[in-house]
Amino acid sequence: MSQTVCILGVTGSIGQSTLKILEQHPDQYSVFAVTAYSRIDELVQICKQFSPKVVVVPSQKVDELKQKLNAEKLNHIEILADEAGLVAVAEHPSVDVVMAAIVGAAGLMPTLAAVKAGKRVLLANKEALVMSGDIMMQTARESNALLLPVDSEHNAIFQSLPQNYLQTERNGKPKQGVSQILLTASGGPFLNHTIEQLEAVTPAQACKHSNWYIKKKISVDSATLMNKGLELIEACHLFAIEEQFVTVVIHPQSIIHSLVQYVDGSTLAQMGNPDMCTPIAHALAWPERIQTHVPPLNLFVNNQLNFQEPDTSRFPALNLARQAMKVGGLAPTILNAANEIAVAAFLQNKIKFTEIHQIVDRTLNSIANAPAESIETILQIDQKARIVAEQFVIGH
Repeated sequence: MSQTVCILGVTGSIGQSTLKILEQHPDQYSVFAVTAYSRIDELVQICKQFSPKVVVVPSQKVDELKQKLNAEKLNHIEILADEAGLVAVAEHPSVDVVMAAIVGAAGLMPTLAAVKAGKRVLLANKEALVMSGDIMMQTARESNALLLPVDSEHNAIFQSLPQNYLQTERNGKPKQGVSQILLTASGGPFLNHTIEQLEAVTPAQACKHSNWYIKKKISVDSATLMNKGLELIEACHLFAIEEQFVTVVIHPQSIIHSLVQYVDGSTLAQMGNPDMCTPIAHALAWPERIQTHVPPLNLFVNNQLNFQEPDTSRFPALNLARQAMKVGGLAPTILNAANEIAVAAFLQNKIKFTEIHQIVDRTLNSIANAPAESIETILQIDQKARIVAEQFVIGH
């Protein structure tokens, strides 16, 4: 039976990888809806190839898209706009699977809508769990939605856990013989830098291979290890486990994507060539498996795997994230918002690399924490944290 797919954020790298897999399995999947933010020409090409029923763009892009679709004789495709459009396709009764790949807080409401509607949700949006993890997981339980991780580390953990692990009682303790989760990190480009060298890091060095903002943001987060801190928070929510049971392990080769340790002394790892198509295909087809173009791992070539403990004195972002998860409530939202502002300031040469975590720390200490009771509260505190962090950037 063919399944219909909605891709939120189709022109990004996750969206593109998803299309690659769907293209390989036309008998199993069809594209019902796609959404994009700015890359309209790419979106039109996707519409030509996959003929979705609905497309969502920001309202200021609707006319441009309409003209370009008409020129390609694709005027049968319905166009919706803005957050209302994103929510409409995410919860649409004709949709079976939602790939939630919009970056940032903009992905929050459509992801929640998909979860509320009981869809199979492939989760690639960090903020959905970092900002509203408790609400998201509670909603998934109530609506019987299947929330499957696409981040390579969380997908690796999911593959290494017992099959029905997500269905068991959620009390923060490892269960079914699990003792702890080992979350791997490449360590970023400055793994062996001294504190003095870190102080002198430039945006160009931090973003060597990135040329557009979202990739730059992720590059900086990988370099500060905040990326891993955010993933630690996600793991705690997804797998209902307290932060003390999650250990971050530096593994520069990125061949082992994460591990799970058991009480009998076993450690299960998921390994593979670093390609997002593997976790996407796994989440799409679970509990089955489907073919991808990703070549199998050649152990004779990848014959060296190294591991080390992260140095939190040089990379304090990791501890800030761990602490935010420990206190819970709105702290992870404040952490995430302040980090976005601090990273943007670093990319504009307003602050040093080593001042990113200081801005985050000061913002966390300046805003009173409270329970994350509603999405409205979360979004309000997100805005407040951004304003406070901006003030610290100006006054630093």
